[in-house]
Amino acid sequence: MKARKWRTVGNERVFSTPIFDLHKRRSAHPKRGERDFFVIDPTDWVNIIPLTAKREVIMVRQFRHGISAFTLEIPGGMIDPADKNPAAAGRREMLEECGYDSADIVALGRVHPNPAIQPNFCYSFLARNVKHVGAAHPNLDGSEETEVVVVPLKEIKGLIAEGKITHALVITAFAFFDVYNKPSLTAAKATAAAKPSRVANLAK
Repeated sequence: MKARKWRTVGNERVFSTPIFDLHKRRSAHPKRGERDFFVIDPTDWVNIIPLTAKREVIMVRQFRHGISAFTLEIPGGMIDPADKNPAAAGRREMLEECGYDSADIVALGRVHPNPAIQPNFCYSFLARNVKHVGAAHPNLDGSEETEVVVVPLKEIKGLIAEGKITHALVITAFAFFDVYNKPSLTAAKATAAAKPSRVANLAK
């Protein structure tokens, strides 16, 4: 039997927080009738792999309240209304959380973090040849507890396999990087500037 699409017939925001809204969505199905579904509605997210010329990944050790423990992550967060596009948001997060920067940003891909209950995307990027430009300043609101950790790129697979990197969206970014959408690790040649890029496609 062919699957049939549910149609939204009503939507009510029942709770709001600084990072997401909770909606009660009334949906109708040709055979199953009408039912209520609860949808968490955050803004789109972004993360970015900052890679130095020495092939070191600049990572963040951050306390996460969902698990009441520290995780090892790449910089990332919510895309703010002031961000020009997802690539600009990733660069901002990298600068804020790590104090590293690069203008050479390459789009890796995007995923739905949890399509069962969320409609948003998470965009992943690579920043090539990043350089330290200043102190990290992630604690503007006083709630983020972080420290910068430099990890050789060759150790990332082992850290994932050993369960030392457990954040699903961080692992997704490295999967794009290493398997599904492998970028060049060197800066693009000037002759490539006229070609459509993945950055342009994902930055809209």
